[in-house]
Amino acid sequence: MYDYVLFDLDGTISDSSEGITKGIQIALREMGIEEECDNLHKFIGPPLKYSFTTFYGFNEEDCAKAVKIYREYYGRTGLFENKAYEGIDKLLKKVKESGRKIAVATSKPEKFSVQILEKFGLIEYFDVISGATLDGVRGDKCEVIEEALKRFGDPDRKRVVLIGDTHFDVEGAAKVGIDCIGVLYGFGTRESLENAGAKYIAEDIEDIYTYL
Repeated sequence: MYDYVLFDLDGTISDSSEGITKGIQIALREMGIEEECDNLHKFIGPPLKYSFTTFYGFNEEDCAKAVKIYREYYGRTGLFENKAYEGIDKLLKKVKESGRKIAVATSKPEKFSVQILEKFGLIEYFDVISGATLDGVRGDKCEVIEEALKRFGDPDRKRVVLIGDTHFDVEGAAKVGIDCIGVLYGFGTRESLENAGAKYIAEDIEDIYTYL
């Protein structure tokens, strides 16, 4: 059904919650706000600027400062407070061997995404890695998907699917005219994925290949 398979990174390929929530906690603390890490999972998935603005009402200046503090921690330490989901390597190998083209499309900075995939020994499976730019020019889910499709030569969008764990993934896919398979082992919920219009819902990693 699909010749091009795009994967979200956080919550789909790896559990990055520890590094992200610690980094956000540190950034908020520097801004005079104390939060428990357990309350910061909402930052996993959407662009940082969106999250700081939406959840804490930061203005442009404060948002830029918080993002800078977060990235300093994440690039040094949080990046490696991360673990690949069990079985994701087998899925990627199977998809690759089936002849499909594979990409990462993530709102995480592309530089960090490459480092994470290298750490897990998964980078060999990907033909394209499309992530956010550090200058903020590209960051929304639909923007990183469009960039991945551009690098693939703009294929027929009916032959492309995104796999992701949050409604941001589903909504981003819909905006560019591709299907989305929502996964339940990440940070989203069945209700949010269904309400956003996911084409399929995968209970676990093994389910994903069934829908491909």
